[in-house]
Amino acid sequence: MSNQSKGLHHYHIRKRIYQKHEPFPHPQKLKRNYDKLISVIAFVAPLANLPQLFKIFSEKDALGVSAISWVFFFIIAAIWLGYGILHKDRNIITMYSLLMVTEASIIVGIIFYG
Repeated sequence: MSNQSKGLHHYHIRKRIYQKHEPFPHPQKLKRNYDKLISVIAFVAPLANLPQLFKIFSEKDALGVSAISWVFFFIIAAIWLGYGILHKDRNIITMYSLLMVTEASIIVGIIFYG
């Protein structure tokens, strides 16, 4: 780790204190455990798209799957990913990156089999 990144980390901590943000990890057990739960959810939530993805590619049929909806979901995920990157929130970046991969795969399946 370079000296510059250590300085930025220190600046980030001071900024959180100055802006009266709660510390991370939080000293209260409930909030700390909830933070851990959110980290797990960031990986689990994109799995909700897998049944749709498997159905499209295993049956080679995307009839009845709305391309417009999945394109909108993809755009929304891209906006959230940008938000996560701007705010350097690892959980948001992880979740919406994975969502974009699964949603893009579904869109590709709709194009090929729709």
